[in-house]
Amino acid sequence: MSRDGNSQAVRIPAEFRLGTDRVPISRTPEGDLLIHPCPSQRGQALLQALSGLDADFVEALEQQQADKMPGQERDAL
Repeated sequence: MSRDGNSQAVRIPAEFRLGTDRVPISRTPEGDLLIHPCPSQRGQALLQALSGLDADFVEALEQQQADKMPGQERDAL
């Protein structure tokens, strides 16, 4: 095990190579470390849902943002 700043670095053998660059690590009550590779396509469902929005809906949201009332100016405390 080596040190990288305040973190520890662990070398993983080639046969356990992960197909992602994000890996949450947790510890079991017994002290074992569990590595959970994050799928690289995480968030795909959200992107797919957003792509289904029609142009009228997006335009209405943009117009709503543009129509927001400006903030009030107040005397400093």
